[in-house]
Amino acid sequence: MPRAIATAQIAFGLVSIPVKLFSAAESSERISFNMIHKDCGSRIQQQLFCPKDERTIDRTETAKGFEFAKGQYVLFNEEELKALEEKATQAIEISEFLPSTTIDPIYFSKSYYLAPDKGGDRAYALLTKALEETGRWALARYSARGKGYLVVVRPLGKGLVMQQLFYANEVRTIDELDLGEPIVKDNELKMAVQLAQMGAAEEFHPENYRDEVADRVRALIQKKIDGEEITASDVEEPRAQVIDLMEALKASLAGRAPRSAAAPSAKSKVPVKAEAKRKPAKPAVARKPAAAKARAR
Repeated sequence: MPRAIATAQIAFGLVSIPVKLFSAAESSERISFNMIHKDCGSRIQQQLFCPKDERTIDRTETAKGFEFAKGQYVLFNEEELKALEEKATQAIEISEFLPSTTIDPIYFSKSYYLAPDKGGDRAYALLTKALEETGRWALARYSARGKGYLVVVRPLGKGLVMQQLFYANEVRTIDELDLGEPIVKDNELKMAVQLAQMGAAEEFHPENYRDEVADRVRALIQKKIDGEEITASDVEEPRAQVIDLMEALKASLAGRAPRSAAAPSAKSKVPVKAEAKRKPAKPAVARKPAAAKARAR
């Protein structure tokens, strides 16, 4: 059973819905490497260094500061930092209900599952059904951990998800990019639409996809632990860019390679994919009894 990370109250008109928050995603499968001293196999510890005094300092000698000008800081003590924090009311205060199609996914940040807390089952189910019936999402404000968040509460299956949003000033506009002003020809557009329809699907099935790169890296890490040497092998570079757009569209629809696609030469190979070879020597891992296990953090 997952553990709740927080509790809150959804303010739905004059109705208060007690809920529990759960993380909707986890990064436990992320692979990370530690800095190790090659001579003894120990993990290296980071130290705080003052470049002006040219010495290592203790954490008790530090304070938090805000840079108001280049190289100039104003310092804050713990009481002052607490005064800056937003009061955590744990209230999810709904301000308006918006059509689900009006919020672009670019504003999406973290996601949290919401489950009813004690006494909130009926009101929770009522809000879920109301959002499903209207096709709308509840836009709300939420204060926690000293910060204020803009969120949407949306239905998912039989429950609710609280989607944390970026504020408008945190999202860059695409208008900053130079996208040019190319002319889209009608016949090319027709073929591109046809190509998109050929690969169309009505539902998203994330379970059909895995992080194949991470799987390959884990397998190679295990080979290294088992005493094998990891080497890089040659992988073909991507084909040359197709200049004839119409030819590329026709070839895509026909399921063949376009004539203008250059075949990779023997010189166009780069070593990027790792493979393993058997090596009798022991792996260079930390010289400790517990080092027999791979740790991917």
